[in-house]
Amino acid sequence: MSIDQIFNTDVGGDDPARPGPTLASTVAERLRAAIIAGEIAPGSKVNIDRVRDHLGVSLSPLREALSRLYSEGFLTFQDNRGYRVAPVSDDDLRQIVKLRVHLEPLALRESIQHGDLEWEKLVRLRLEELRASPRDPDPKDSRAVEIWEQAHRNFHSALLSACDMPLLLQFTQTLHDLNDRYRRLFLAAPYPHRDTLAEHIELATAAVERRRNDAIALLKRHIEKTGSQALSALQRS
Repeated sequence: MSIDQIFNTDVGGDDPARPGPTLASTVAERLRAAIIAGEIAPGSKVNIDRVRDHLGVSLSPLREALSRLYSEGFLTFQDNRGYRVAPVSDDDLRQIVKLRVHLEPLALRESIQHGDLEWEKLVRLRLEELRASPRDPDPKDSRAVEIWEQAHRNFHSALLSACDMPLLLQFTQTLHDLNDRYRRLFLAAPYPHRDTLAEHIELATAAVERRRNDAIALLKRHIEKTGSQALSALQRS
């Protein structure tokens, strides 16, 4: 999907007359997804008037959405220059990976401690959905790509969902999305000699069996592998 298509897409039926926060969240979600998927290139200027006109929203919810994406690290802002999609860099990726390695294991530890049978069922369900999604879809089939990406996101979210710390979950989700941006920009194809499905299965099994230390070690290794591969691809680009 091109930048023009993103800006010409309606906001999923939301009525501009609805309260600001709901509409702002919808706009932020659409733009965030486009940035993560690489549909809006790093460094691209955000033309506020154009986005507002094509999404059919007023300035207030759009500004709120852009401010939210700025606070999350997806946009930069400079006086007299406005908003731009955040650039990519080695240092930024290293920082994201380092934070993930520290915070996600903490959330997983808490999730294993507090998770009940419903949490275990959810983790198993998300794993099966991920298993059913082809890891190597035709890159031209955007729907197939998005099915895997959503299944992957849902699986990692389910693992941490029982940690009972909403602020921590918010941080980990933002970091995961920022990391996914690099993964999708620079690791478009599955990495050779790496069985990511096996990694997810091993991680889910350790979590639901309450093998806390094993699960934490597997999650750290999983994050570090992806970060290392994305970094190598970024440096070659």
